[in-house]
Amino acid sequence: MRLIVTGGGTGGHTYPALTAVDALRSRLQEDGWGLEVLWIGSADSLESRVARDNGIAFEAVATGKIRRSANPVKLVSPANVRDMGNVPRGVAQAHRLVSAFSPHVVLATGGYVAVPVGLAAKMCRRRLVVHEQTVRLGLANRLLARAGAQMALSSASTLDLLPAQARGTAVVTGNPVRPQVLAGRADRAAGALGFEGHDPALPTVYVTGGAQGSVQINTVVAAALPWLLERANVVHQCGPANLEALRSAAGNLPGELARRYHLTGFVREELADVLALADAVVSRSGAGTIAELTALGKAAVLIPLASSAGDEQAHNARHLQQAGAAVALEGEVTAQRLQEALGPLLEDPRHREGMAARAREHGRPDAARNLVDMLLDGGVRHGSLSG
Repeated sequence: MRLIVTGGGTGGHTYPALTAVDALRSRLQEDGWGLEVLWIGSADSLESRVARDNGIAFEAVATGKIRRSANPVKLVSPANVRDMGNVPRGVAQAHRLVSAFSPHVVLATGGYVAVPVGLAAKMCRRRLVVHEQTVRLGLANRLLARAGAQMALSSASTLDLLPAQARGTAVVTGNPVRPQVLAGRADRAAGALGFEGHDPALPTVYVTGGAQGSVQINTVVAAALPWLLERANVVHQCGPANLEALRSAAGNLPGELARRYHLTGFVREELADVLALADAVVSRSGAGTIAELTALGKAAVLIPLASSAGDEQAHNARHLQQAGAAVALEGEVTAQRLQEALGPLLEDPRHREGMAARAREHGRPDAARNLVDMLLDGGVRHGSLSG
């Protein structure tokens, strides 16, 4: 089977694509088939590095990023005008690549690079499946939906946001989660981290701001640490640049509390075990994070990144809060507000378990399998792969 995958710019677009590729390859191998993949993206990008690190052929095309603004005058800024000129050049480059590779299906996972490749797929009359990771419909995916793509959605709430002609063929698949994240074991986490002071009689809170950490989350958690450590163990992934400052702040903690605080710049292979151990999570609310927390069924306090594109993180957090599946902290977040959000979760196991159960209702651990089913539909399976 031949697959073109496109999408990137951020991990939220890139990693679901990689997870889908891995799941599709595994499914085909079970049936004795192989998979040939071409990833089309931006040069010197996250997706180019991910493709290279995973042995996937990669080609770059010109891309045009549209910088959105409520002010119509700013939409015709020099940067937007320049980038808009890249779009037809990118479409022409993508058309040549799609035509030469002749894929059975094209998978687009969003980001502005998906637009030229998606349009080229339709021009070449190749089936196009577009995956939307967020509750809201991204600008690139909205355009491709209007161009006749079949939409794979992470949430049923997105159905009403689709153009009318796209709703009939849309499928709610969920957002693919890396299988290793779902295979964690709580009993291995403390040992894997070297967390010698972990007290199994107390709940555990996992704090993360993503790979680089979040100054906002780190600052608020540092201010709340004495209160927090009286009630819980804390695993705090703060980002490498923030490690020394937080280590210095933690140096003032009483010894008994300090032992229950594990500070680290990165959480690597042990992430799945840490998530399995966590009774509550404090984090951003990007699409990938939401997919993992709901698939695992974790109670969470979500602090959206205010500068996320289209305010997507705030929408994700509100969506779960309205369902009782998380607490969303927006605007000015203080240590007091964090304590008010976490307090009921740490003090009442039934409340915490109820939120976790509601989170699990929104989770789709089978999302990668569902997306693979879509990619293999339309005759692209078994004996018809020779087309």
